[in-house]
Amino acid sequence: MNCLSWILSMNKRVIVSLLACFLVVTVCLGGCKAVANNPKGHIYFSQGVHNTEGCGQSNDNCIATRNLDDPSDPEYPQWWISDWTMYRVFQHYKEVPPPYDLPPKDLTPDDYEVSYGTTYYDSTYIPEDGDGEGAMLEHYEKRCLPIFPQNNHYTCSFVSLGNKAYFLRYDDQNPNQKPNICFFSPYNHPPRTDFIKHLPYNTEESTHLNNSLQAYSIRVPNGDQDILFGYAFNKNSTGDSFNKSAKPYRHPQSFYFSGDPNPEPNAPIVSQNYTNFRMEQPEPLMWKEIVEILPPKLESCCLFANDCPNSVSKSKDQLSSGLDALTYSKN
Repeated sequence: MNCLSWILSMNKRVIVSLLACFLVVTVCLGGCKAVANNPKGHIYFSQGVHNTEGCGQSNDNCIATRNLDDPSDPEYPQWWISDWTMYRVFQHYKEVPPPYDLPPKDLTPDDYEVSYGTTYYDSTYIPEDGDGEGAMLEHYEKRCLPIFPQNNHYTCSFVSLGNKAYFLRYDDQNPNQKPNICFFSPYNHPPRTDFIKHLPYNTEESTHLNNSLQAYSIRVPNGDQDILFGYAFNKNSTGDSFNKSAKPYRHPQSFYFSGDPNPEPNAPIVSQNYTNFRMEQPEPLMWKEIVEILPPKLESCCLFANDCPNSVSKSKDQLSSGLDALTYSKN
């Protein structure tokens, strides 16, 4: 059984072996639209977290300012694996904003939907073509990342290998079938180990969960509902469950963000809460197997509205059904 088949065959609560797959496909800031007039296309501004697009002297290269009394920045280990529980919150998120506990305190099961996944991260990976560094795979079981204007009731993965990022969609009815794959971006690398330097420290959010957190987030004004992009780390350092000899460190607690608020997927707020985060290196064979299944000619993903203005368009019904949820650029 290859690694991808193994991922799909494991119980959704215990899939253990690939990064907060945050590739999390870039929960893109500013509405997830490609940078205008970029000849490469499909490069999304991410405040320096996934690329340096839009970062320069005018915005301090997307490095956030720290106050003298702010805590020191936490960092990712050089490699890690973590399961996570994802909450798609569609009610009472204004009264009870993230970061959330596990499960969210002061919300009820009627306010959110629960799904699961696993992320695999290795900052030491170098792709064979030498384009960038680092690898990350984020696997969403039964409920894909709800940032696209379509039904998300399917299994998917986002993979970053160096600078290149890919989107994989699986047929849940035929788990042994190879996934549909499209090219997400030529410039969407995994977050660097010190990525948190790009996000402002949020004092108020850090008070959540009895002042146990260090929270970092950006809010982009967007009418009645700001676009949110944030991470929370545990304030106190603890030992690692896998590498017993490692120095205690501040573990990631959650990644929280604005999803797509349209009727489908109806995800105004999403939170991925990490469980069993550990300093385990993903099996290198996994990255090799992903490279081997990439088609020789990959078409661009068209997952966001107006992402591919020159592509063959599909109706909303087509976008929301079956494997037709993917469209491709015909440029």
